[in-house]
Amino acid sequence: MDDKPLIIITGGAGFIGSHLVERLLSEDFSIAVIDDLSTGRIENLKNVIDNPNLKFIRGKISEISDLCEIASKATFIFHLAAAVGVELVLKKPVSSIENNIIETMAVLNAAKESRVPILIASTSEVYGKSKAKEFSEDDDLLIGPPHLIRWSYACSKLMDEFIALSHAFEHGLPVTIARIFNTVGPRQTGRYGMVFPRFISRALKNEPLFVYGTGRQTRCFCNVLDTVSALTGLMKSEKTRNEIYNVGSDREISILDLAKLVVKTLNSKSEIRLIPYEQAYPPGFEDMQRRKPDISKIRSAIGYNPRYSLEETIIQTAKVIEENHGEFQI
Repeated sequence: MDDKPLIIITGGAGFIGSHLVERLLSEDFSIAVIDDLSTGRIENLKNVIDNPNLKFIRGKISEISDLCEIASKATFIFHLAAAVGVELVLKKPVSSIENNIIETMAVLNAAKESRVPILIASTSEVYGKSKAKEFSEDDDLLIGPPHLIRWSYACSKLMDEFIALSHAFEHGLPVTIARIFNTVGPRQTGRYGMVFPRFISRALKNEPLFVYGTGRQTRCFCNVLDTVSALTGLMKSEKTRNEIYNVGSDREISILDLAKLVVKTLNSKSEIRLIPYEQAYPPGFEDMQRRKPDISKIRSAIGYNPRYSLEETIIQTAKVIEENHGEFQI
């Protein structure tokens, strides 16, 4: 590992992180993954776990005693580790908030010692209840009330952004913020409420697809390989430092139409059922009716354009679910 540029990836055994690990190993980097496997899976790295240029460190970022020393040897850090999924946040709001803020502070404090450039993975959730047709990085943010637990996640990730950019201002730390929109594809699990793998898993078994609410709420689903291309592009461009970028697709689709597309693409016999929110989620849930990114800034900065269609992504994901006997379903 010593003769290749070292990249640290926190959360590297997760859905997005594992694809990023594979991409960077293929580009001749050495990778140090830090992951406590609370939501990540070592199986996600099975294709590369024996690669001599990969070092896996199991543990919470804040509990790694030599984190500063490891960071000092790196040329770049991707901080992807975070609480994932609406269901997890609603069930464990305290640990979700703590993990997002405390672990981000730990990795930023380690990075500032040697000023190693770092990318903080944020989320489209920070746009809150905005009714804008497209979300732009310079928009004002409108977060919901604190008694609705769902918004605690958005606030904790937004605080991550503030902390990171404060380090850039006060300590000269090169920071890039990536606001990641709905990312989907192979290895994503439905365990924490992710709709895409749940639809596909059930469609493959011709089971009913459950759509919450009216199904008219819209999202823009981005193939994980496109997301990884965006993240690596942001890493390689120094002009993206101390900036915020939306990362995602701008193809908008309703959840009901997504269910129909999954059924059609997979030639499934599944029926589609609408389930009221109050039957699907505990009190404290509030959904956004629309979430579409303006990706003109990242397109201008690094030439980013999503390559994979939603239909291709459905087929890719279904193939992996079938190969793994449905293990990514729940």
